[in-house]
Amino acid sequence: MGTTVPDARGTRKAQILSIVQDLRGSRELLLNLTRREIKGKYKRTALGQLWSLANPLAAMAIYTVVFAFIIRVQPEPGDPSGLDIFALWLLCALLPWSFFTNVVNGGMGALVGNENLIKKVHFPRIALLVANSFSWMFSWSIEMVVLLVALVIVGANALPWVPLVLVFMALMSLLATGVALMLSVANVYFRDTQHFVGIFFQVWFYLTPILYPVSMVAGVSEDIGPLFGSVTVLDLYLLNPIGEFAEAFRNLLYDNRWPDLATSLTCAAWSLAAFFLGYWIFKRHEKGLAEAL
Repeated sequence: MGTTVPDARGTRKAQILSIVQDLRGSRELLLNLTRREIKGKYKRTALGQLWSLANPLAAMAIYTVVFAFIIRVQPEPGDPSGLDIFALWLLCALLPWSFFTNVVNGGMGALVGNENLIKKVHFPRIALLVANSFSWMFSWSIEMVVLLVALVIVGANALPWVPLVLVFMALMSLLATGVALMLSVANVYFRDTQHFVGIFFQVWFYLTPILYPVSMVAGVSEDIGPLFGSVTVLDLYLLNPIGEFAEAFRNLLYDNRWPDLATSLTCAAWSLAAFFLGYWIFKRHEKGLAEAL
């Protein structure tokens, strides 16, 4: 008799059920871990949660001075909003990038940082990663509310697009959590992972259209021509999933229009693929984490 190979849909359904069971059985733990993460970020600081606003605002001020006034990067005005404010254009992509890197960096160290808890108590280890994501989602939500208020003040019609913004925030959370799940396991077995990732993020940041528009890359790509066959620099550049999210958030918040269907589908595909792959890798190594730590 031959063996039955489960199809992709059945495997995906089993993964979803497993995730739900893990989190449902540890709801109280997840809530406590999330609360601990939120309180622990800025514990014993004078400004507390306001630091979650201070850091991106400081980065925005520096990048605005350098790229808007010195290098003179000039993105197109919002279409159809008509906005032409570099600082707000920048923040629409900078805040999602900061959220992504915070979730990945925090999740990557979650297992190593909770070594004693993992060795002493039996619980779904994924709760540590999900709590980390929830805590950064809380901070990101505050930042996005401030950005939304600023956009409304300068005349953007961003409020009708808030439901879609929340959808893309959820998708980006899945993407970041999936990457964090994979790297958290790698960091247990290879502690240099966090250092390599730190360097990689520095490169990735400048390869993402956060400080400059994609049109600048398109111009360079035309000058260089095809690299091999019909593949151009722009084709490779557009494989960057964070670039697609940056475009989606700018379309919604800055331009006040629907993102392209291709952009939306690409964001959804990257998010679901990263999360399910990360979960699969995490579950395969979960039982051996206490011994490896």
